[in-house]
Parts: sequence; C-alpha cells; structure tokens
Amino acid sequence: MPTELSPTARALRTMEILRNRPGATAHELAAALGVTERAARRYIAILKEAGVPVESTRGPYGGYRLGRGTRLPPVVFTEAEALGLVMAALDDSDELVGQALGKVIRALPEQLGRQAATLRDHAAAAPDPRSVRPDPAVTGALVTASAARRSVRVAYRSEAGNESENEVDPWAVVVRHGRWYLLCRSHRADAVRTYRVDRIGAVQETTRTFAPPEGLDPVAALEENLGTGWEYRTHVVFDAPLSEVAPWVRPPMGRLEASGDRCVLRGSTGTPDMYAEKWLARMPFPFRVEGGPELRAAVAAVAARFSAAVNFGAAPGAPEPGPAGAR
Repeated sequence: MPTELSPTARALRTMEILRNRPGATAHELAAALGVTERAARRYIAILKEAGVPVESTRGPYGGYRLGRGTRLPPVVFTEAEALGLVMAALDDSDELVGQALGKVIRALPEQLGRQAATLRDHAAAAPDPRSVRPDPAVTGALVTASAARRSVRVAYRSEAGNESENEVDPWAVVVRHGRWYLLCRSHRADAVRTYRVDRIGAVQETTRTFAPPEGLDPVAALEENLGTGWEYRTHVVFDAPLSEVAPWVRPPMGRLEASGDRCVLRGSTGTPDMYAEKWLARMPFPFRVEGGPELRAAVAAVAARFSAAVNFGAAPGAPEPGPAGAR
C-alpha cells in the first residue's frame, strides 16, 4: 500500500515538473504524478491560489508553464549555520542526506562553500549504531497528518516481525537518541501508543479529525509511554528508598512507586535481554525480579555469565583473584 502524498506536496511536485518541462499538458502532469487529469488540474489551481503564476495555452499543442521569472526564494545561510548543517549531516550515513548536502554546498557562496566542502571531505564520523533512518515519505506523511489533525491508517511491523494495521491519531513525531517515534492514540486499543517510525510500512490519511490532549508535551509523553504497552511484563523490587533509586531509572523502564522503605518498578519491555543487561545490571542497589518470567530468565542468564567470568579456571577453595594489576 503506497504512502499517500498530501495535496500540498503534489502541488509542489507539479511546480517542479513545470520548471523542468515547460508546456506539459494535463495528461503529462497526471502521468508524472500518478493521478487523474482532473486531479492534475486541481493542483494547478492550488498553485494559482498560492500566487504562483501558471500560464496555460489551449489547443492541440497547449499546456502549462510557469510565468516568466518564477523561482523559489533563495535560502541564505550564515557561516555558523552552514558549517553546523555539514556537521549534523556527517553524523548521518544515509545516502539521501549525503546527496542533499552536496546540493546545499554547491548552492553556497564560493568562499563559504569551500569551507563547508573542506569540512565534509576531511572530517570523519562514526554514526550512532543505534540510530535508524525511517522512510522520508512515511515520516513526511505522518508529520503532514499530525499538522492537519487527521487520523491515519498505518501498517506496522513489530520487533518480533508481526504485521498489523491500525487507525491512530498521530499526535507528534519525536526523535529520541537517534530513533524516530510516532506518539499517537490507538483507536483499536483506545490508549496511547508509541510506534517506531522505521517499522511503519505505509500511511493512509483518513477523513476523520482529532484534537490532541490540551497542553501536550510530546517529549515528556513519549518518555512516559515508552515503558508501557510492550509484550513482556516487568516487575522489579528495590531494597532502597524511591528517592535514591529514582535518579537511576529511565522513563522507558516503567513507573517507579514507593513501597514503605523500598520501591517498586512496574512496566513492560519488548527486549528482556536488553532490559537486564543495559538497565538492571547497572543499578547499584539490591533488587529482585518478581515478574515477568521472561525478564527473570534474562537476569538469570546475565548473572550466570558474570559468575562464570570471575570463577573461570578457579579450583574449589582457591582464593579469589585480586584487583587487576595487583601483585
């Protein structure tokens, strides 16, 4: 199911076609846009309403062309902005980003363009291996629907490979630590959900509109909901007060609650191994995992591996090895 472009996006695409092919007919525009001739004429009307001078000629050799002198306004960068753009792009290995950066550099004033090109050619970067670049068309469709306050149908593939379709209200697209997320309300679950945008295969805008919660803070809401709605339940009890444990708990780990002189962490996860190895293993407090079984198994596996690492080759009753470098 292809991603649907918004009317504005198709109108801008129409303008690009007319710039490259003056005199294009409605039939040619329709073929290039993948729409009907009637729809192509509607995009021409959108351009005219926006003040873009589009000239039309009737007859067998007639067509559309942009008025003389029509051009997009130039984009002017300061030196700091231009070099900052190059630095940001260096941290991204996506081919499309590299191509776009090359066009920007060629459009810069000569001296500034030389600086930007030198920085690009002689700097090296190791992009964040955890970052994932979603499909630009899918991302654009979600952002457009969010701005228009329109619900969408999305095709989604879970981490386990399960595919499903759902209608959602796209509240916001949030970038967090190199990952792109859709914060939304699921119509099927009637609950807040967070979807990885790179796992959304298609977006189809509906006619239904929505209103996001008043005073919505997308980043805070995303952080709060990353630890809920996943496949595997988590329930961890810490033998320490909430005030001491709270600074070590990230929002995706779940919700931390006081329980006498101890505290309890409840949530869910899609990756118990990661939860055990990267989050619980670094906690400097005694704790026990009371649920679920997948997380208990993951913690047991980490404990067994660590135990084997310090007991490797040791004879029964032999003294434990001292600190590294000790004599």
